[in-house]
Amino acid sequence: MFKIHRKEIEWGGRTLTLETGKVARQANGSVIAKYGDTTVLCTAVAEKNAREGVDFFPLTVNYQEKTFAAGKIPGGFFKREGRPSDKETLTSRLIDRPIRPLFAKNFRNETQVICTVLAHDMENDPDIVSMVGASAALTISGLPFLGPIGGCRVGYVDGEYVLNPRMDELPNSKLDLVVAGTADAVLMVESEAEELSEDVMLGAVMFGHREMQKVIDAIIELAEEAAKDPWELPEDAVDEALQGRVAALAESGLREAYKEQVKQERQNKVNAVKDQALATIAEEELDSGAAAGLLKSLEKDIVRSAILDTGMRIDGRDTKTVRQIECEVGALPLAHGAALFTRGETQAMVVTTLGTGSDEQIIDALEGEYREHFLLHYNFPPYSVGETSFRLGPGRREIGHGKLAWRAIHPLMPSKEEFPYTIRIVSEITESNGSSSMATVCGSSLSLMDAGVPLARPVAGIAMGLIKEGDRFAVLSDILGDEDHLGDMDFKVAGSDQGITSLQMDIKITGITEEIMQVALTQARDGRMHILGEMAKALDHSREDVKDTAPRIVTLTIPKDKIRDIIGTGGKVIREICEETGTKIDIEDDGTVKVAATSTEASDAAVNWIKSIVAEPEVGEIYKGKVVKVVDFGAFVNFFGARDGLVHISELAAQRTKQVSDVVNEGDQVSVKVLGIDDRGKVRLSMRAVNQETGEEIVRDEASA
Repeated sequence: MFKIHRKEIEWGGRTLTLETGKVARQANGSVIAKYGDTTVLCTAVAEKNAREGVDFFPLTVNYQEKTFAAGKIPGGFFKREGRPSDKETLTSRLIDRPIRPLFAKNFRNETQVICTVLAHDMENDPDIVSMVGASAALTISGLPFLGPIGGCRVGYVDGEYVLNPRMDELPNSKLDLVVAGTADAVLMVESEAEELSEDVMLGAVMFGHREMQKVIDAIIELAEEAAKDPWELPEDAVDEALQGRVAALAESGLREAYKEQVKQERQNKVNAVKDQALATIAEEELDSGAAAGLLKSLEKDIVRSAILDTGMRIDGRDTKTVRQIECEVGALPLAHGAALFTRGETQAMVVTTLGTGSDEQIIDALEGEYREHFLLHYNFPPYSVGETSFRLGPGRREIGHGKLAWRAIHPLMPSKEEFPYTIRIVSEITESNGSSSMATVCGSSLSLMDAGVPLARPVAGIAMGLIKEGDRFAVLSDILGDEDHLGDMDFKVAGSDQGITSLQMDIKITGITEEIMQVALTQARDGRMHILGEMAKALDHSREDVKDTAPRIVTLTIPKDKIRDIIGTGGKVIREICEETGTKIDIEDDGTVKVAATSTEASDAAVNWIKSIVAEPEVGEIYKGKVVKVVDFGAFVNFFGARDGLVHISELAAQRTKQVSDVVNEGDQVSVKVLGIDDRGKVRLSMRAVNQETGEEIVRDEASA
């Protein structure tokens, strides 16, 4: 019934298996990829016909985690998987970025790649398995995919590169880098690093590219046995007559328009030239759709050739100059930390908010539930580029850019023990013309320092571009939006003055060499140092203390067996402390107590209250207390937090007492001396040994006693 084809290789100390022919046979391409015991079903399907009027490649990649893969049942009311998690969205982008440039240029059929995690062994992350499986499914599908690609994760432990480190090995690694590419070139890099040098980062990329060749070879061998017949594509013929007509109508106007250095005015001029050319084409009854595509190509050629021929860019800069930078901190009076970072026509308003442990994000992942105390959210409203659109939740791009900035900042953040706050950064992009994610990195660094977060060092980021024609190339520092759109590379590097903390690279062509990447990294380092210098003019270190508007957190440790005493029955005690002192209290299972308050007086009151509960009374000491119960043989006094003790009727007063109510009643405030504590924790108290007016001990000689 099944015609199964399987390839196995040993890779990074584990077995990688690629199998097709048994599951999802109606898809154009279907592969089950297994690495260790982590298993992912990867499928690729394309519509038979392209949609009319589509001038782009409609590719969708969906990575989805099923909780049964980890032997779990989803939480929530519906008990089924819901909207994609951030991990699923980020992994979908991770797969999309290297495969998208490899489809045939004139392929416009709607295409969908779905990677479904079937099993997770808690050792091997499914993201690399999914990337490899997606590449294999596309390669055997018959679709015009010019792959295959390979992908791997690279760690850096004790000065050595590690291929596909296991999940429990990553905390000991100074690097978490994912690289993907073809047999000839690197196409995509995504990473977080602990201030590593440019040489170490480039070495990691090239190490990963070498190691993925085994995977590429295995996919090719599988395709030789199981690939379907290739799809026929319409010829991508160029109408030379139309091409000449378009050039005659628009070339001089576009060249003139691109001399305008202000983005909005330049766009207006470019659009006016294109609109006029298309109107003429329509009047002459020529192919307007084909003409629109030729206008895009003409526009691209004009910009690219100008940079290669003259070394001058759209806005008048040379290839290495960073746009003018303005930095402002403390712009929002009630914010815990705020910064406005402006670089040319890109601007980010970044705000830091400090919270307590109860503000941590609880993440229910396949690997298990965990809490995140450092959050960074990136928002890209349409007004930032002078447009309108319907606003829903954050899109894939916003989630991806936010995670990139998070990776850049994270290695230099203080530990939770050092700074016991939940930290949330929100970056609102208020203007955009190139690399708003790197503006977010710079603004986040300033905002954190303004909030008094002890950041180890300031962090800055810069986006690099590339124009390459044959053997000629130009690496561009601090690229504009147009240069990103019309160029061959988007290469983002973030870090401190000590080294790189994050690197992201997307390549649109297959001719990127190690030499070009080395030039880009070196040029990026120079640009990063310049940006750090500009940021330092506003703020170059973290403020000594958090602002008055921020909560102040005091941390103390109590014995684990005292946690119950602080919480009280049904939370009665801790609720009373919070209400009376106006504080917020978090208690962890290990006995760590965090008291958050807006004033020192409030936190001191709560801390002293907690200490009084967990402390042990000392024999011979005098304490103030409250009578909580009266019985025939004495009175019970709450004198030490939640501790009660008995004042026997014989210890109520110096003279003989007939009835307890003759001396005290419930609710009375009294002073008591601790006479003794027995093995069961019962406390004997005395009132007659204390002057009830002064609270001082009454000393009697043996005869009078």
